[in-house]
Amino acid sequence: MVLVFNSKKRLTLTAGVAAGFAALLEGCSSTPAPAPAPSDGASPRPPAPGGAPSPTPMPAPAPYDPNMPPPAPREFRAAWVSTVANIDWPSRSNLSVAKQQAEALAILDRSKSLNLNAIVLQVRPSADAIYPSELEPWSEFLTGQQGRAPSPAWDPLQFWIEQAHARGLELHAWFNPYRARHATAKSPLARNNIGSTNPDVVKPYGRYLWMDPGEAAASQHTLAVILDVVRRYDIDGVHIDDYFYPYPIDTPNAAGPEGVALDGGVGARQELEFPDQASWQRYLLGGGTLDRPNWRRQNVNALIEAMYLGIRKEKSHVRVGISPFGIGRPDRRPAGIVGFSQYDKLYADAELWLANGWLDYLAPQLYWPVAQAPQAFDVLLDYWLAQNTRARHVWPGLYTSRIDNTIKTFAPEEIVKQIGVTRSRAGVRGHLHFSIAALMENRKGITDQLRAQTYQTAALAPASPWLGAEAPSAPGAAARRESNGVSLKLAAGAGKPVAHYAIWSRYGAEWRFALAPASRPVLLLADDAAGVAAQLVVVSAVDRLGNESERINVYRS
Repeated sequence: MVLVFNSKKRLTLTAGVAAGFAALLEGCSSTPAPAPAPSDGASPRPPAPGGAPSPTPMPAPAPYDPNMPPPAPREFRAAWVSTVANIDWPSRSNLSVAKQQAEALAILDRSKSLNLNAIVLQVRPSADAIYPSELEPWSEFLTGQQGRAPSPAWDPLQFWIEQAHARGLELHAWFNPYRARHATAKSPLARNNIGSTNPDVVKPYGRYLWMDPGEAAASQHTLAVILDVVRRYDIDGVHIDDYFYPYPIDTPNAAGPEGVALDGGVGARQELEFPDQASWQRYLLGGGTLDRPNWRRQNVNALIEAMYLGIRKEKSHVRVGISPFGIGRPDRRPAGIVGFSQYDKLYADAELWLANGWLDYLAPQLYWPVAQAPQAFDVLLDYWLAQNTRARHVWPGLYTSRIDNTIKTFAPEEIVKQIGVTRSRAGVRGHLHFSIAALMENRKGITDQLRAQTYQTAALAPASPWLGAEAPSAPGAAARRESNGVSLKLAAGAGKPVAHYAIWSRYGAEWRFALAPASRPVLLLADDAAGVAAQLVVVSAVDRLGNESERINVYRS
């Protein structure tokens, strides 16, 4: 993940790493309405034989039926919330609990008002935690000193989850997999940081400390941290950013190499070698035959595979997302695309992860304008779609925080245009904003533009049928006319738990769509500005994977 202060974001297993992951690798009355049309976002279409994304034929327009609402809008709309260096939340370390909670609620309320449907919250900035953990220390970005617990005691992650779900927002827990200390850190390592408990697997690199991916103990620790959160918390997703091996630097004092990568690569600089000589030599002495770059990629691959299988074993509904640097491997990239290679420099083989189905959504960081030909947004998006042979979700990351006062600033229209590009491609239907700060500050009116032009109605996240396609039961419902609208009282049917209720209300010939979280099943559909009430209301239940129930008519005037 590129941060605004310019200091960011297949092969067989090695014997050492494979041993560490062996255990996981084993392994009122309601009447039915017409059945819903197939979801427009349930499953991206696979690429055509030539590798290009297959176009989706436009369906013939259905005859107008005033009793049948259209399909539910489907689009994943998320924003990253960075805790590292207090980029987004909390605004500074060691705020009072009341202030931290107020800032979190402001972010969630803004997201809801903007018709976003997910938050990707950084819960592990640097081998630390913004939640109580027996595996890692409290983050200094929360309390001002690594290892110091909040006072009075509270659980920020639990608070974020409860408040997000109360607003109908998903909460994806974002982990940095290998960073052990950030360049902006000021307090010493806590006694239970992995750099203190197992210093042999942590290496200094520039102004960072970095867990060596070649050390099985480092990867095992990261995996244990992630699965601990999956078990203990009601999260909707696990999210990994672009930091695998660190971005190359050219001096021990460097702190911000990611900006160089965004500008097209590291050029002719003399890169400082990542200090993994000990784990590399151990691999060779154990009979390893891969060259060093492929060995490094294998180390990361092993963690990604084990993480995906481990999460699937724990909770089948928790989706796994990975957000790599946006330019793919050099031997596959489209003509005219040049620049920094995550495959060669970060040893992240995202193409392999897609091909093997080791993730549920890929969020490549496409942080360049559409018109910047060497890193063109639309060309890169098409590249990733062509790699998506398993029809997982591809939801690109947008550099919304590039709307700033620098010479490299984006106009707000650039982000609106990029969202338009995603909507023109079959199999995308989603995107993530980096980061929430730009939307909270409404930089150059971007929030106003998105609300007025782009996010005019709520949307459901696309379904993930490979994780389960069984629909929930139709809801129960009661409705009655009030003085200022139609009140609804909804209840889940038997069987699968429900996450949301999808609600269509017809005013004249216009259908309006809304979502209500299952935790808040009583609501009012207000009369319109002219005092006209909804004439027809149709409701369905939606589970956590986006599967929609049969629709029921609950009100007719």
